[in-house]
Amino acid sequence: MPTERIAACVEYDGTAYNGWQRQPHAPSVQARVESALSRVADHPVAVVCGGRTDAGVHALGQVVHFDSQARRPDHAWVFGANSNLPSDISLRWARPVPPDFHARYTAVAREYRYLILDHPARSALLGRRAAHSRHRLDAAAMHEAAQALLGERDFSAFRAAGCQSNTPMRRVERVRVRRSGDLVIMDIRANAFVHHMVRNIAGSLMVVGRGLQPSAWIAELQASRDRRLGGATAPAHGLYFRHIEYPPAYDLPEDTAPPAGAPAVIE
Repeated sequence: MPTERIAACVEYDGTAYNGWQRQPHAPSVQARVESALSRVADHPVAVVCGGRTDAGVHALGQVVHFDSQARRPDHAWVFGANSNLPSDISLRWARPVPPDFHARYTAVAREYRYLILDHPARSALLGRRAAHSRHRLDAAAMHEAAQALLGERDFSAFRAAGCQSNTPMRRVERVRVRRSGDLVIMDIRANAFVHHMVRNIAGSLMVVGRGLQPSAWIAELQASRDRRLGGATAPAHGLYFRHIEYPPAYDLPEDTAPPAGAPAVIE
């Protein structure tokens, strides 16, 4: 029987995992997902993801694809996998896609959200869901500063030293910073991201938010192409991989928001 390509959306709490990518001596989200899908397919399954996430990073709309000779209804892939997954990982949907679909290479945009709790006291409930700043942040100044990042630019100043990408050029389509109570929320959309780009942008914007640098500093930092001049890399647990967009021809579900009742800040 010929193989069929399946796309699926995966949601996970990254706290207990050493990132998405399968590793020989550490727990990974990929290994858990592959094990669960392999039981449903009754043969080994290897998945390809739309964007790798680091240790501690969460995902609401991670998209993967895999090939299988097994023929299962869409709901069987979802419920079968979820019955074999731990409570901190869940498939949201699954459906057949054309053989030219690739979770990574056919994506046209990716969206992340970064959460910062700025309150003198740390939160027991948000401790692994948001970064913590004891200092009140100026979200409006952070938003103003972030607009300097729009467009096709060299993001060397926000790129991890170990980044393996062939180029630091990325196209940021939208970035917004706003306040919701004691939370500062940064949303960013781009065609792709270099390693640690969102966390490094968040860390530098927090410097602006504390009033330690003016809003114009972000533009100067970006132009410098020097990572050493920027703010500290923001913690992984404040980062959420929210959504991946694909060409409409693939007809993938658009609703990647969390189930009803989930905290509004991560929707």
